[in-house]
Amino acid sequence: MKISFSPPDIGEQEIAAVAEVLRSGWITTGPKTKEFEQKIAAYCHTDKAVCLNSATSCMELILRVLDIGEGDEIITSAYTYTATASVITHVGAKLVLVDTQKDSLEMDYDQLEAAITPRTKVIIPVDLAGIICDYDRIFNIVNKKKALFRPNNELQKAFNRVIVLADAAHAFGAQCNGKMCGEIADFTSFSFHAVKNLTTAEGGALTWKSIQGIDNEWLYKQFMLYSLHGQSKDALAKTQVGAWEYDIVYPAYKCNMTDIMAAIGLAQLERYPQILARRREIIERYDAALRNCNVQLLNHFSDTSASSGHLYLVRLLGKDENYRNAVITKMAECGIATNVHYKPLPMMTAYKHLGFDIADFPNAFNMYRNEITLPLHTCLTNEQVEYVIDHFVDSAFGGKS
Repeated sequence: MKISFSPPDIGEQEIAAVAEVLRSGWITTGPKTKEFEQKIAAYCHTDKAVCLNSATSCMELILRVLDIGEGDEIITSAYTYTATASVITHVGAKLVLVDTQKDSLEMDYDQLEAAITPRTKVIIPVDLAGIICDYDRIFNIVNKKKALFRPNNELQKAFNRVIVLADAAHAFGAQCNGKMCGEIADFTSFSFHAVKNLTTAEGGALTWKSIQGIDNEWLYKQFMLYSLHGQSKDALAKTQVGAWEYDIVYPAYKCNMTDIMAAIGLAQLERYPQILARRREIIERYDAALRNCNVQLLNHFSDTSASSGHLYLVRLLGKDENYRNAVITKMAECGIATNVHYKPLPMMTAYKHLGFDIADFPNAFNMYRNEITLPLHTCLTNEQVEYVIDHFVDSAFGGKS
């Protein structure tokens, strides 16, 4: 048996939707993209959403709209993928990393509070594996530190505190305390990359809570300008009779979503309740099978919250990197692809060059050193789930659960 780690779940519905767009004569940003944005906003209970070519673009563009740059600081977790941090360096701000809590994937909120200075403009929490962070705690911290905040422009002044931008690349569809991911943080960035629960092949979306004193249409327009070279009209608007003329407001970027991508997303969105339900079934089967093993598992579901079930992370308690890597090799020999989420940023060359040292992030290192991620996707059959469990228990524990 051969089991892939995270193949896209693409069916005839998605294929038909793409074919329809290809036959329409309009394949770049157009009516399907706008429809997808509206449906994303409705799903997340927000007034607006903008769809771009990646979650990375979504995070970077909101930092640029906020006019974050040199002299500013942004805080995020050391335990994340590089995209969370790279956008901070792209805009010229100072990257500030904090460790995770002990035995947790969430950032240490005490360290977060201590790291806020008058230069801090944004915090980027990471909803890793699709589990929503403790935003009540985060907002308590930023409100407590309001007196330190120094706004640089009218948009920052509208918040009058450090702004919370959720890296929810994993968390589309997650819920907490009756709220959807997308309506909790000030801004929320989602990924629709091929390995995500809902895919557009590449792509992402940004949602935001309405901001007092800021017009949502104006804010949406800023994303359109930044994502299309600063051009005052998109291609669809230019097709109207006599409407060829446009202006370039400023030299910007090219990171729009296409209607081909949006068509896939629209079809996936129709199926999304079933996708989430199937992921939950697999997680619950894994949980039941591994409950008595010497592992730490994530709590994906509770009475007040539900993750998107994006990743199934397992910590092999008391084990080290060599042991974990040997288990990965054994699983591969059985035809099962696994992964590690994540190697902390201070262990990577780029971030070492920025002066970070993993010795300063012991909790993040301890989470990483014995973590292994099992396959979790809706292409898995029940038989394959059992095959993964059997071989994981055998590879990691000599068959003893």
